[in-house]
Amino acid sequence: MSDADGAGDPTGYRIDPAERTAPADRPFRTAATIGVSLDGFIARPDGDIEWLTMRGAQAGETGYLEFLAGIDTVALGRRTYEKVLTFGFWPYAGKRVVVLSTGLTTDDPRVTVHRSPAELLAGLTVHGARAVYVDGGRTIQTFLREGLLDELIITTAPVLIGEGLPLFGALDRDIDLQLTAAKVLDAGFMQTTYAVLRRTA
Repeated sequence: MSDADGAGDPTGYRIDPAERTAPADRPFRTAATIGVSLDGFIARPDGDIEWLTMRGAQAGETGYLEFLAGIDTVALGRRTYEKVLTFGFWPYAGKRVVVLSTGLTTDDPRVTVHRSPAELLAGLTVHGARAVYVDGGRTIQTFLREGLLDELIITTAPVLIGEGLPLFGALDRDIDLQLTAAKVLDAGFMQTTYAVLRRTA
């Protein structure tokens, strides 16, 4: 799925703990999967994503359900969480859901709110997370900046929307990526998977 904060568009890569070990400094792996326009936007300036949803069904099999089956925890930003609440159904049944937000107040028993990346990291560790789906543009940007994202899966829609909310934001350093898979989907969609390379001392 996708939304104003960039909730992940169905893209296909399953996190399998048996095949992908966690980094040495934490007990879980993370992956983001998201839809984007060819000119790099995840939503229009007002958060509209109809340009993506109206075309998404044409992409064919993307592997999103398999991806979702391979994760145990979902990490969202506030915008993504609030967008999900408008869907009329809860798409994360059976998953632990955490929201990274400095201002969100909710009594929703389905989610746990964390105020900072450090608090979120501690919470994921304490609750035994093994495979975490990072969902939402700002949350993806935060995980990248903090060195907490292991895998990035992008489904590119064959459309230019001219302006909107970008997938990526400002960085204080270069982040190197390694292309691990590329797949041509139906209707001109393209899916690419990258490993986020970790800095060495």
